[in-house]
Amino acid sequence: MSSHVFSTPQQVTEALDYRYATKVFDPSRTIPPANWASLEHSLVLSPSSFGLQPWRFIVVENPGTRATLRAAAWNQPQITDASHLVVFAAKLDLPQAHIDRFLARTAEVRKTDIAKLDGYRKMILGFTSNPQLPKLAWNSRQVYLALGFFMFAAATQGIDTCPLEGIDPPKFDEVLGLQTEGFNTVVACAAGYRAADDKSQPSTSPKVRFEASEIVRYVR
Repeated sequence: MSSHVFSTPQQVTEALDYRYATKVFDPSRTIPPANWASLEHSLVLSPSSFGLQPWRFIVVENPGTRATLRAAAWNQPQITDASHLVVFAAKLDLPQAHIDRFLARTAEVRKTDIAKLDGYRKMILGFTSNPQLPKLAWNSRQVYLALGFFMFAAATQGIDTCPLEGIDPPKFDEVLGLQTEGFNTVVACAAGYRAADDKSQPSTSPKVRFEASEIVRYVR
């Protein structure tokens, strides 16, 4: 067993069981700065194909902006009532300039000659230059990896989340100024603490899942 064990299997299972798509947040409770810093760190360290990070995470703190976004999200109260709101956006394209910037950052962090990354650069460009690759769809899939990372990181700290796809992405783009930045809203996520009377929590509304034997298949 690895010596780097940060949670026991039981603790991981408990966090997964605890998590649910919170419908009613307690607006009086705020995520402490240290906890939020770790959640922001989970976004920064989220995995992405090739490590390209084709995304932008917008933490919306302004109450007026959140109220406007709520109107563009079927009036879902999580938008304004949760402690934090994160909008997950994907790059509209994957230009060579972004790839070169990523490789420059790689050389900087790993203290290596960027010329040594030329083979990796050619491999990435060979993949991303494929005309059959739908760039926005591919980038959006990377964004969902970050969403899952964020939600699990929250659950391990007893912080509740609710992923929100019932939104008007073009309106979100307009409100947040993403149209001119080359990004497209994909999904939003509210984070905070459940209200005691939220009837959607597992203690009153058990999660409904198929048995593992139906959805997990082993090839031996």
